[in-house]
Amino acid sequence: MADYPYRTSYTKRRIVLLLKVLPFFLLLIGVLVGISQLKVVREFFGQASGEPANIQVDTKAILGPMPRPWRNLAQGGEGFDWRIGSLVPSVKALKPEYIRIDHIYDFYEIVQGTPGNLTFNFTKFDLLLDDIAATGAKPYIALSYMPPVISSGDIVAKPQRWEDWQLTVQKTIEHVSGTRGTSDVYYEVWNEPDLFGKWSYYGDKNYITLYDYAARGAMNARGVRPFKIGGPGITALYKNWFDAMMKHVIATNIRFDFFSWHRYNLNLDIYRKDMSDARNWLTQYPQLEESVELHITEWGHDSDIHPGYDNNYGAAHTVAGAIEMIGVVDRAFAFEIQDGKDPAGKAEWGRWGLFTHADFGSKPKPRYNALRLLDRIGDQRLQLLGKGTWVKAAAALSDKGNPQVILANFDQSGRNAENVPVLFKNIQPGTYVITKEFLGGRKQTEEVATTAAELRVFVSMPANSASLIELSPK
Repeated sequence: MADYPYRTSYTKRRIVLLLKVLPFFLLLIGVLVGISQLKVVREFFGQASGEPANIQVDTKAILGPMPRPWRNLAQGGEGFDWRIGSLVPSVKALKPEYIRIDHIYDFYEIVQGTPGNLTFNFTKFDLLLDDIAATGAKPYIALSYMPPVISSGDIVAKPQRWEDWQLTVQKTIEHVSGTRGTSDVYYEVWNEPDLFGKWSYYGDKNYITLYDYAARGAMNARGVRPFKIGGPGITALYKNWFDAMMKHVIATNIRFDFFSWHRYNLNLDIYRKDMSDARNWLTQYPQLEESVELHITEWGHDSDIHPGYDNNYGAAHTVAGAIEMIGVVDRAFAFEIQDGKDPAGKAEWGRWGLFTHADFGSKPKPRYNALRLLDRIGDQRLQLLGKGTWVKAAAALSDKGNPQVILANFDQSGRNAENVPVLFKNIQPGTYVITKEFLGGRKQTEEVATTAAELRVFVSMPANSASLIELSPK
């Protein structure tokens, strides 16, 4: 509170005048402050209110195979010559379908020589590709950044000769999809061009030019297995970028197999909204609607270093976000596999990795355990109703035919806790064993008998927690 100075030399008349004007002055301040705080008040009450979950699972209503968009991982530029290495068994346990990598040209010394006289050496890069293959995944390669020997400046600058960039992409695809014989590889032109290099979709530093020469290189590739090329891997979903790319592709008939972007957000609804928006925009280009795929090639709760990546905050967000993507997003790449090294020497420093840095034992962090728990949900998806504002859920039948429910309670404020009711419908009367497994490995089991065709159980869900529930006949 501020102190307002006053002078005792004010005359009585001035004081009376001040007292008359003061109420109107205070009213004006109140109105102005009220207007400026209206949004804050709305946001406060919007966060404070919400619907608790009331889960209902129809054990006979099979919707089809369980989509698993979370089976895709990404790794950024955490260190030169990074490899999965000793983490191969742990990463393999996540059953990844694709592993996305960038920094291939500035980390793995692929391009050598001088502009107009290039040679290519994939020896170091092959070691990483071998690691990816050992996990059971296929590579999703971000063609980045500009090889130093052909760049006109740093690694995010334009090439001195566009023909060298075109040849670099051609030789990369011929090696990975040709010499190595890997089919169905995705090649993503650049990584976050709107951030790294300040590329745009117009002007002198035009991403569309960067893409065109890459696509020409792809079309020149010989002796290769099927692959796909696209981009731009921008920092978020922007309609102006989307429209610019689609219009250009239609006008030039250049090859373009997928549109990609990144999404870091605490709001779980945004991932679903992204895909809905992108699909709606794509309908405006019927020539491409059936052929262009849509990918979120990085995702997490914060694009900056955040302590939640080291604890259950990030774990709950990962499970809840993945649940919300089921049936909506085909591929979403959790970023990232392993932490970089903290300049201050800490093991946990809010980095995005599922594992700590190798100097600290490459230990699994809560998000890794969360993905393991999530992926244990069965392959036959069941109808589920009653998700709440904070608690998200999905249901399936296990390989033994037992109904399962995966639950995640994510609350960015860390306050919401619920005793979540889960009703299993259309079951046989009898005695059941209810198994509840929580993040960290803690388990609870109990026996419950029912004479009805349904059974309700309650699951205690503290803020930022996840659990897997299974109902087994005794």
